[in-house]
Amino acid sequence: MRNEKITYRLHAVKRMFERKISAEEVRYVLETGEAIEEYPDDTPYPSRLIKGFYKGRIIHIVAANNCLDEEIIVITVYEPDPAEWDQECKKRIR
Repeated sequence: MRNEKITYRLHAVKRMFERKISAEEVRYVLETGEAIEEYPDDTPYPSRLIKGFYKGRIIHIVAANNCLDEEIIVITVYEPDPAEWDQECKKRIR
């Protein structure tokens, strides 16, 4: 993450509030996390699922890059459900 501004979709803000995930946590995961899934066909911008840690807490963020405006768009934020993910929370259990 360079100097992009972060824009939060309303859905992301609601989920952050419900799940007690702060903007500081989101920024840290965006800066240090790892893309574990790619969604190249998403519109209006391709997006990805990012997994990261903040003070021992695992956080997933779905975000898109608007390169033209140097902006990262946060679509949703959540803590992965262990029943839906492998032990490392990198792959969905199908």
